[in-house]
Parts: sequence; C-alpha cells; structure tokens
Amino acid sequence: MRSRFQSDRRLTVRMTVTMFLLGLLYVGFVAALVVLLKSLVLVVVIAAAVLGAQYWFSDRIALYAMHGKIVEREEYPELHGVVDRLCAVADMPKPLVAVSNMDMPNAFATGRNADHAVVCVTTGLLRRLEPAELEGVLAHELSHVAHRDVAVITVASFLGVLAGLVVRFAFYSQLFGGRGRRDQNTLAVLGIVMGVSMAVYALSFVLIRALSRYRELAADRAAALLTGRPSELAAALTKVDGDIARIPSQDLRTAQAFNAFYFTPAFGKGAGLARLFSTHPSLEQRLEQLGRISAELGEAGTGGTGRAD
Repeated sequence: MRSRFQSDRRLTVRMTVTMFLLGLLYVGFVAALVVLLKSLVLVVVIAAAVLGAQYWFSDRIALYAMHGKIVEREEYPELHGVVDRLCAVADMPKPLVAVSNMDMPNAFATGRNADHAVVCVTTGLLRRLEPAELEGVLAHELSHVAHRDVAVITVASFLGVLAGLVVRFAFYSQLFGGRGRRDQNTLAVLGIVMGVSMAVYALSFVLIRALSRYRELAADRAAALLTGRPSELAAALTKVDGDIARIPSQDLRTAQAFNAFYFTPAFGKGAGLARLFSTHPSLEQRLEQLGRISAELGEAGTGGTGRAD
C-alpha cells in the first residue's frame, strides 16, 4: 500500500532484518522440536494453527481482550470525522473504528493489512484530549497501518507465543504425565524441549522489543509530518503518560499484554537495563524527536506530503 505518510527506510530495514532473524530462529526451533518430539505432523499442525490464528484473528483477539467495540459514525461522529480527514490526507483506506470503554487513556491499531485494519481508542483518551491532540494520536496509529509494522509485529510475536506454549506443555506433561509412564529418557527430552523453548522465547522477546521501540519513533515522526503539528502530538504524549501514571496498577494489568500495540505503554517504564525490555522509547526520547521536527517545520500548519512505500 502506498500513502502520503513519509516513508521510513530504516524501519523497513529493521522489519526485514527482524523477520529474517526470527525466521532462522523459527526454522531451528521447529527442527529441534521435530528431532526431540519425533513428530513432524504434530509440530507443524501446532505451529500452523498458532500462526494462522495470530495472523487472521489478531484484530478480533485484541478487540475482545481490550473490550473494544466497532462503532458507527452515528455513535461517534467526531471520532469518525477525524479518521476520515486523516485518511483523505494520507490517501489510504479507512480502517474500522472502535472504542474501548476503559478509563486508561490509550489507543492502538491492529489488523493484518490496510484493508483489514482497526483503530481503537479508549473512552478515557476521548475524554482527556483536545481535538488537535486526538488527531495527532490517530495519525500515529494510522501510520502503523501504512508502514505495515502492525502486521510485522503480529507475525513476529508468533514465535514467542509458540515457544511459550511449548514450555507450558512440557511443564504440565512432567507434572501430570503419570509417574508410571515416565522414564529418564522422557524426562531428559522434556527438559531439553523446555530449555530450547525458553531460549527461543528470550531471543524473540529481545528482537521484538528492539523493533517495537523504533517503530514507535517512526510513527511519531510520520504523524507529526503528516499533520504538520508535532507540538499537539507532544502534548498528547505528555498528557497520556502523566494520566496513566495516576491510574491504579491493578486496573492496568489486563492491558499489559498488549503494550507493544499501544500508543503509550500501560507498564514497562524504567531506566538502565529495564529500557532494553521496554516496548516503547522513553517519553524524553519521543518529545526530543518531536521538538526537532517542530523546529524543522517552523510551526508550519500544513501537513507533510512524503509518500510511503
């Protein structure tokens, strides 16, 4: 899909490299499972089922988990109006629009491609942001769709999910497999499977987090250039980040699993080593980038015209 969101070749390179490395990891992981479990059909069926579910139903899964509901123009005319304007400026198909009845101010985009995408905002976000700030957030989310990084993150996370499922399967097999049927060889195989799966999960986790942090910076940049108002996006970031910090932790735990898809993370802030495992760059990094763009634009009020592949 081509759009007027500014292209980001560094993001494209990062996505390609990440998928290539994860692909190699995936091939090695499946080969190891086949050798250890001696069942090619079982491994292939499980892998295909998990990947297919993530790719085809990622939007429905995310909406269900976050209590999101597709809304029509009659229900939220102003929200639809902003999305319509941005899609017209960006020259891209309009995604489905959804609203989640949550006080946590946030937004996310999901879907396997531009023709099957959903942009969802929470009622907490709608209550807190001014129209221009909301436009910046929605432009950020639409840029994820235009850059195709939503689909890449969805597929990339498949390997980690599969590895996690294998670890759980092996663990419960040891617990409930029946003492009479277990021998030293079986225990050794299960132990190796768990070890390989945990290693694969850790490696895929680090690779996905590194890509996720960069794609957020790319989305901020593309949104700021499209709207021509980076200061409004910066204001939205500051407001949302501060308001999330005041929401009780127990109310954010459900959202934590979807941090990588959110405009700002529900959890995961930190310094030093903790930043290596964060799905988002720090607020300071994002505001610094938007400040540079604002200076370059000279507070211009017109949108960007760069095209994206």
